[in-house]
Amino acid sequence: MLKDNINDLLSFMVVTRERSFTRAAAQLGVSQSALSHAMRNLEARLSVRLLTRTTRSVAPTEAGEQLFIRLRPHLMEIEQELTALRDTRDRPAGNIRITAGEHAMESVLWPVLKSFMAQYPDINVEVTVDNGLTDIVDGRFDAGVRLGEQVAKDMVAVRIAPDMRMAVVASEDYLERFGVPETPEQLATHRGINMRLPTLGGLYAWEFERDGRGFCVRVEGQLTLNSLPQRIDAAENGLGLAYVPETSVSKAVSEGRLVQVLDAWCPTFEGYHLYYPSRHQHAHAFKLLLDALRQPSSITAGNY
Repeated sequence: MLKDNINDLLSFMVVTRERSFTRAAAQLGVSQSALSHAMRNLEARLSVRLLTRTTRSVAPTEAGEQLFIRLRPHLMEIEQELTALRDTRDRPAGNIRITAGEHAMESVLWPVLKSFMAQYPDINVEVTVDNGLTDIVDGRFDAGVRLGEQVAKDMVAVRIAPDMRMAVVASEDYLERFGVPETPEQLATHRGINMRLPTLGGLYAWEFERDGRGFCVRVEGQLTLNSLPQRIDAAENGLGLAYVPETSVSKAVSEGRLVQVLDAWCPTFEGYHLYYPSRHQHAHAFKLLLDALRQPSSITAGNY
């Protein structure tokens, strides 16, 4: 009954507005006879005459006019809401919260976000830069960014960057004063610029590979910094050796401000992935950002 009333009331509104069964039927995509039959059924259910019919025209009765006036603002409101919903897809809006490490933010997220936010001005993005292994569910984040090997198995992980290689670098002045290490074990006699792990509180052990097998070396030094740019700046100023993503120092190495050492020993890690809970239903705004991050042009090694 409700469905019939709604359908017939919508048809009544079109007939009353157009003052013509012919034009109303064309707009509704039905035959004139079917439309006329529907109006008679509506009047019978309401026990009131809504339309006055002649051979040439149709007009609302007083009761029909009152019904038209009362229904019109409600139908306009519904139409406006439907239009707004369509506009949301044409002009997406929403809020997205992401947690990412410092290097991931600088090398992967930020280059994409600058153009993404200009393209979608109604989408708000909040990025919390945190080098720890943040629990995105507990922190109410929509997604996080980590290296592939760090993503929990129960998460959906989408690659957004190529594999990442690490590098050990120092200034030429430092190497002239302290010598060039030939093996990771020789780092024991050098000054390392360390990074403290935010989760466990210990100093990060530098990771290397030998004959396809990984091992770690703990390096001593007078300076510990959690900021990647500051660790690189400290290395450029001769304060020690730094262990950093290779792409973050490629320009400094090519310009001679830093020298890369132990190159044959440095490992490659699986690149950054955007990850999120497997059962989480994301909004259209999030899907647009995900598509922007995983475009082929965004995961070619040349961009990093």
